Amino acid sequence: MKIENKDLRETLLSSDEPTPFKVLNPDAILPVLLVCDHASNRFPQSLGTMGLDYLDIVSHIALDIGASAVAEALADNLGATAVLCQYSRLIVDCNRNLSDESAFLNYSDGVEIPGNRNLQNNEKEKRASEINWPYHNTIKDQIVRLKKYGIDPVVISIHSFTPVMNGEDRKWEIGVLWDKDPVTAEIFLTRLVEAGYLVGDNKPYSGKDPEDFTIDFHAESTGLPHVGIEISQDLINHSDGGKRISDILQEIISLVTTKYRSKKH
Repeated sequence: MKIENKDLRETLLSSDEPTPFKVLNPDAILPVLLVCDHASNRFPQSLGTMGLDYLDIVSHIALDIGASAVAEALADNLGATAVLCQYSRLIVDCNRNLSDESAFLNYSDGVEIPGNRNLQNNEKEKRASEINWPYHNTIKDQIVRLKKYGIDPVVISIHSFTPVMNGEDRKWEIGVLWDKDPVTAEIFLTRLVEAGYLVGDNKPYSGKDPEDFTIDFHAESTGLPHVGIEISQDLINHSDGGKRISDILQEIISLVTTKYRSKKH
């Protein structure tokens, strides 16, 4: 009996599984594009639980807790387009360059990821081609669509962070990440401080680091205005907190888009 090579004949995602991305308001014509790289903790059926227990799968190592709710609320309230990744960062981290080791983590916050142990190149390529690139191509398509209307959208990446990582406390409540667009970043920094938050300027992560792939790839490389927002998961792991943060961000985004509109006219 002939035995087929499983990796060659099977895809990562089956036809009855969700697509790698979700697009909200795909036809909106507003000068803002929301993205959420770590919106989901979904694993492909073919990978099972990746050797992780339930508590790990629902923890911050598998997704940015609360980030998708904030991104979806912003999309709904602003009427703006949002692109959300629908699979866990542990399958492939869509906010990392694929050549970076952290795109396929062996450990996260002290937890071993058995499903990523000794990952072969063909397995990495399968995850990249079926999840990473479809997600990023969709972001690109939305930017191209908006540009056809003469719109250079502000690309806003929504993330959340755990208050304690590798045993170290993180004091910030919200981080504003940026590199080549200090103007947009300054508006967010100023307004969030005025709203009473302890705000990190490129803290607890830096937008200047190569890890900030999505903003680098889609916005910085093409000169689009941009900002990354990191929110402490303590603030948005419940509906009331998520609404408060999304309401404040909505006000700031409206201010930013008005500012850019007035510049063009």
